[in-house]
Amino acid sequence: MGCSFSGLNALYDAVNGGGDVWINQNRFRIVKQLGEGGFAFVYLVKEVVKDGASGGGGLSGKKLKNPTHISDDGTYALKKVLVQSEEQLALVKEEIHVSSLFGHTNLLPLLDHAIIAVKGPQEGRWNYEAYLLFPVHMDGTLLDNVKAMQSRKEFFSALTVLQIFRQICAGLKQMHSFDPSYAHNDVKPGNVLITHRKGQPPLAVVMDFGSARPAKLKIRSRSEALQLQEWAAEHCSAPFRAPELWDCPSHIDIDARTDIWALGCTLYAIMYGMSPFEYALDSGGSLQLAVMNAQIKWPSGPDKPFPESLHQFVSWMLQPQLAIRPYIDDIILHVDKLISNFS
Repeated sequence: MGCSFSGLNALYDAVNGGGDVWINQNRFRIVKQLGEGGFAFVYLVKEVVKDGASGGGGLSGKKLKNPTHISDDGTYALKKVLVQSEEQLALVKEEIHVSSLFGHTNLLPLLDHAIIAVKGPQEGRWNYEAYLLFPVHMDGTLLDNVKAMQSRKEFFSALTVLQIFRQICAGLKQMHSFDPSYAHNDVKPGNVLITHRKGQPPLAVVMDFGSARPAKLKIRSRSEALQLQEWAAEHCSAPFRAPELWDCPSHIDIDARTDIWALGCTLYAIMYGMSPFEYALDSGGSLQLAVMNAQIKWPSGPDKPFPESLHQFVSWMLQPQLAIRPYIDDIILHVDKLISNFS
């Protein structure tokens, strides 16, 4: 899916005081802001369909990989990115490209997008604004849900933990199995959207492909290793970052198993609300040292909320040596066995 640069593709409607936005031929009304971070803002929007329009109008008339992502009530999530450099523009275009590659229930699909040029603060200089349209999940992120339960001193059941985790793995499997294989590079509870369903486990959808890129990378020099470390420091959340991205050897073949480390941290966080290494920050220690030594801190006390089999599962994924860390297919086989045991 290419990027649109026409100034007509995404325009605020001046009549409504900036309340409406056009993405290509479709019009959306901004309902409220859902969040922001860095140069990005996320809004809840509702599609404005002309009176008397046929059922084929609006987004429903577009050819989408999965038509089930069309909202019944016309509401969506709109991500607006302020692009202030050519490097930022390249990153946004890559995020759009990667978001358009996959079609899986547990990966957040990009429904539409537009990039427009806007006048910058300096005379003769142009910046860009990018608009990315996604399905909306109003129950928040997995992190939001875990924190809310913690505030009530509650935990997910072991079965629910595994059912959520299994869906995250299913989404990542499609990325890892793609040709070429892609790594997400920022798997964490804050990048998993949740939708509660009556009589079913919560739906889990992996989002934010801004750090995703082809997974396989051959490092053959110290300078290449340092370049990878610098990239990871900017794109991979520290408490979930694999050891080889903290201190990269000068000769190593990187692959999608960097995500497996993040999956192990994520499973721990679904259970206990944080990465297994964040205790190092709370105690004034070194997060990097805790990660490099795989020093996992388990909650103490006689009444442990989760069985030892889940702890062992986490430890298996948090193997510091990339070469002997399991692959996503290994993880799925094991989680399916655990789900069978707890069902």
